Order: sequence, then structure tokens, then C-alpha cells
Amino acid sequence: MTGADRIEREAYVPAPIDRVWRVLTTPEHIRTWYAPGGCEIDPRPGGTVRFRWDEHGEFHGRVERAVPDALFRFRLAHAPDRDPLGPGQSTVVEFTLSPEGAGTRLRLAETGIRALDLPDEAKAKHAEYAALAWTSALEELAALAAASHN
Repeated sequence: MTGADRIEREAYVPAPIDRVWRVLTTPEHIRTWYAPGGCEIDPRPGGTVRFRWDEHGEFHGRVERAVPDALFRFRLAHAPDRDPLGPGQSTVVEFTLSPEGAGTRLRLAETGIRALDLPDEAKAKHAEYAALAWTSALEELAALAAASHN
């Protein structure tokens, strides 16, 4: 496979870390910056994650680690209605938050793309699409957290 196995993005958010955490982990906010078709999330280790897009379907996940105001990591199925815990069926998405000046540094990493049970071409397309989607999502999340803070 020639595509990326890791996608990394980061943004400075001019809002306090607790506000960024709420926007990152609360369903009503997630519907605004990431999954407009709906969201269910239990942001505790072992908790379930469901993101819905009308054009793509419902994607299932499982929270692996959650440290309020610091780290949120979940496993997310690569296709709708898949078990995220099945071998080769998911990637790991991790957000880390750290204070920076009067705001928050938010970092995102999605890993495990090469381990997906997909042909190489589909893995490369997943990486390309995810990179674009996460760039847009982080911009939306940062704008929402900043606007809600002012």
C-alpha cells in the first residue's frame, strides 16, 4: 500500500480547554462540527459511539480512553453498520488537548489504516477522504468552541 497509515491534524482553539472538551465530546456539538445526521456517544472507556451522515450511513465505534480535558480516543468502524471491534474493521481516532496561552492546542491522529481489511486502493481512498474530512471537522470544531466562548 502506498497510502498513509496515520493522519495527523492540529489546530489552535481560542477557547479554554474545558470548553473545547465539551464541544469535542457532547452529541449536540458533534452534530454541528462532524456528524450532522446524528450522534450518540458515551465518552467513557468502553462507551459506544455512533456517528450518522445521511449520505454515508451510521458508523459505530467504541471509546478506548477518555481523560477529561486531555485525551479522547475511540475505535471507529471504516464502513457503516460494521462492528468496530472486528479484525481489520476500524481505525483509532485520538484527540489530545493541551493548554496553550489563553486557548487550547487540539491535536488529532487517525491510525491503523493499513490494517483495514480492504484492498490497497480502498485503503488509499480512505486515507485521502479521512484527511480532508478531519481537516474540515477540526476547523468547524475550533470555530464552534471559539464562538461559544465569546
